[in-house]
Amino acid sequence: MFCGRIHTYICGMVEHSFFTGNPAELTRFLDRLGNDPAIVITFHQNPDGDAYGSSLGLKFFLESRGLKRITLISPTEPAEYLKWMPGAQEVKVWQEGVTETYISAADLVFCLDFSSVSRLKDMKDAVLNASALKVVIDHHEQPEGFGELYYWNVKASSTCELVFNLITDLGETQHICRQGAVCLYTGLLTDTGSFRFDSTTPAVHRIAAALLEKGVNPSEVHRSLFDNNPYEKLQFLGYVLSNKLIYLPEYRVAYMAISSEELKRFNSRNGDTEGLVNQGLTIQNAVMSVLFTEKEEQIRISFRSVHDLSVADFAREHFEGGGHKNAAGGRSQLSLNETVEKFLTLLPEIKSELLKQPD
Repeated sequence: MFCGRIHTYICGMVEHSFFTGNPAELTRFLDRLGNDPAIVITFHQNPDGDAYGSSLGLKFFLESRGLKRITLISPTEPAEYLKWMPGAQEVKVWQEGVTETYISAADLVFCLDFSSVSRLKDMKDAVLNASALKVVIDHHEQPEGFGELYYWNVKASSTCELVFNLITDLGETQHICRQGAVCLYTGLLTDTGSFRFDSTTPAVHRIAAALLEKGVNPSEVHRSLFDNNPYEKLQFLGYVLSNKLIYLPEYRVAYMAISSEELKRFNSRNGDTEGLVNQGLTIQNAVMSVLFTEKEEQIRISFRSVHDLSVADFAREHFEGGGHKNAAGGRSQLSLNETVEKFLTLLPEIKSELLKQPD
């Protein structure tokens, strides 16, 4: 694991670090919060429900404490399917020379739901060079040492779970309003796959229950997320499942490769491929699913797996990526066909690992 400015106890076998457990670090955090700070909250590029939900949930919590100078900045344009969320209209999209002034003037920068600064894309240098106290809240593997305070747990279901736990550690759950609860519940729902992934623990359900007690309507959240699709998106899904989904039973691997031309053909919007990679794992006996998408002059890759098969290790070793054991991302500068071919040539190397997974 990375052992830089981040505390050495994160290295090796340790899987969490909570600054709230360190009196000096907690005092430093609370002192900074108590001086009417200018705050920036940011998250990874191409944000998903957990990135958006944790950041917006944190924003509502801080506002309920009386803090007013809070700016949310997304490295890239967020997906359409997230724009219904409370507070989403306040999120600014990174613009060099515009939004960077908020970062340079900030007293506190919260970095949510990413472990590598490369996930900030073009705003990376602005955050690294900021004089602000940087607080990292995250659940991805192998965090880089770009922050001063860490609230990190690789076993957490989501960053929303960690934000809720942080608020609980501070003894301030009374400051979770209904809007903030909706945001935190959304990230909890999306990152657990509607409470079906292995990360869904009893603690996750207890957090969900606490958020429902704050006024969350689960059917409304679910409908806003999953039952609000443009007609073209469903056509696109049908096309991909009919024409692009390939299953290799000899490896128990499914994959899909989508070109930029195909995205344009179906007027695909930002976020329309979210969750598509999970379809491959619905095939009987499949233990790994991969989605290759040609976008932004590179190939973006999503990996999913089940049981003890670590796609994070695979993505790190071969595709400049990382993430969670069963959910990871990567990228390639090769063409779409070349990237798929590279992937296929790697499968024999991990065949024994693929085949030994339980049914």
